[in-house]
Amino acid sequence: MAVAPDFADFYEATFPQLLTQLHAFVGDRAEAQDMVQEAYTRAFARWSTVARFDDPVGWVRRVAWNLAISRWRRAKRLLSRHRDLLRDDVDGPDGLSLDLTRALAKLPPLYRQAVILHYLADLPVREIAQFTGAAEGTVKARLHRARAMLNELLSLDEKRVTDG
Repeated sequence: MAVAPDFADFYEATFPQLLTQLHAFVGDRAEAQDMVQEAYTRAFARWSTVARFDDPVGWVRRVAWNLAISRWRRAKRLLSRHRDLLRDDVDGPDGLSLDLTRALAKLPPLYRQAVILHYLADLPVREIAQFTGAAEGTVKARLHRARAMLNELLSLDEKRVTDG
């Protein structure tokens, strides 16, 4: 199969941003790389079609997010079946500041997705709504609530550092 000459340029220009978005969502860089690579592999296999889309990076983003959500659902099902094998959660060391990745991980997945798409992917609310299938008002509400939760999480951590 001959490669469209611009796939390599497309990949090089868009891969870092999509990796950053998925890494923020899943919290594990290696896992995010796997998902983004898989999304690009699927785009490559259909490049003659995908290249003609109005937003080819949007197509790749959708595939990568779908992969992330599918893995999250599989892991959730597996964990629910084997809860007895899990250790109790251990709190991290006192006095360390809560970084943004940890704060994002504490957000509900739909809030985290909205924040990542809005602030890391620079998508406007309208495009996030189209991407997620939610109403624009719902996306705005998710962003508002996510910002409030992040503010609370980061404020609590700052208070722990100054009090600790």
